[in-house]
Amino acid sequence: MGTFCSVIKFENLQELKRLCHWGPVIALGVIAICSTMAMIDSVLWYWPLHTTGGSVNFIMLINWTVMILYNYFNAMFVGPGFVPLGWKPENSQDSMYLQYCKVCQAYKAPRSHHCRKCNRCVMKMDHHCPWINNCCGYQNHASFTLFLLLAPLGCIHAAFIFVMTMYTQLYNRLSFGWNTVKIDMSAARRDPLPVLPFGLAAFAATLFALGLALGTTIAVGMLFFTQAKDRIQYYQLDEVFVFPYDMGSQWKNFKQVFTWSGVPEGDGLEWPIREGCHPYSLTIEQLKQKADKRVRSVRYKVIEDYSGACCPLNKGIKTFFTSPCTEEPRIRLQKGEFILATRGLRYWLYGDKILDDSFVEGVSRIRGWFPRNCVEKCPCDAETDQAPDGEKKNR
Repeated sequence: MGTFCSVIKFENLQELKRLCHWGPVIALGVIAICSTMAMIDSVLWYWPLHTTGGSVNFIMLINWTVMILYNYFNAMFVGPGFVPLGWKPENSQDSMYLQYCKVCQAYKAPRSHHCRKCNRCVMKMDHHCPWINNCCGYQNHASFTLFLLLAPLGCIHAAFIFVMTMYTQLYNRLSFGWNTVKIDMSAARRDPLPVLPFGLAAFAATLFALGLALGTTIAVGMLFFTQAKDRIQYYQLDEVFVFPYDMGSQWKNFKQVFTWSGVPEGDGLEWPIREGCHPYSLTIEQLKQKADKRVRSVRYKVIEDYSGACCPLNKGIKTFFTSPCTEEPRIRLQKGEFILATRGLRYWLYGDKILDDSFVEGVSRIRGWFPRNCVEKCPCDAETDQAPDGEKKNR
């Protein structure tokens, strides 16, 4: 009882609020529908439990469901691990290589980034995933990757059950005529008859679950390959950049994340580096990239009010249908304000609204997306060659 109470703490119960988000609701809904329909179809209409194959198949379906949910909840509730508030390197001289986070009042450890959704600096941050309503990082990288692998495999098995169920149940119900195909849903193929007939409702539910399973296999499978492939970011430099955390072989890199104990190697703050590399070479290059990004920013003046709506109806049909598919916020604009845009799409821009009309580093800013047709480039920047992504250069 004492062990149970030590695990169930107030902080752990607070994590349950992560379930109250559209991402987990949809993800768990898809898992529940596919798993439930696969078990029902298998037992009632395709492969009954009294056969050896049916029993093995049913156990495999339960196994997929348990492993998928286990890794999903691990990725969600264990979390990525956060840089301690107020953290600074043991050697004070190393702080010159690190960025300082004003929100966390701490230096950003190597490979860490500040997540605006979690409002913390995340250790070895990969990205913030809306489907788990949490970041993917140091502590949950293995569980998240296993979830991305197991979900498509389980959906492939479920899709096979759905297809075979519809085939076996409809095989003797199809009648072909001249230019017509009829289905007699009152007929049954299996002998003895199943407890529940495979009627129109069962056919519609199975077909719907098949669509979910195939869609999940494609979408999550693509995410898995994106997660598993070489994620090294190359910088456009004159010299060759050697990624300091690449141990030189895929196996060594693999062992840092996937361990028998389930706990990744290291502490998330300090990392083994490749021989010949500087411990902060990646951080130094990131600082250079950040400085270069500020140079390439373009200043815009707001010429039309914008309410901050996700898909504004009054900004044109193209702006409405090309709204960025991201959880990043939109910012409300008023005519006469100034925006510093850092990136953009064809009909949208992303940047900072400077509250005091000053471009001095360190002032308070509001950041987000806004329609391109609400702003115009300032005359002082109109002749520059640099522009946010998606915008053509003006000459």
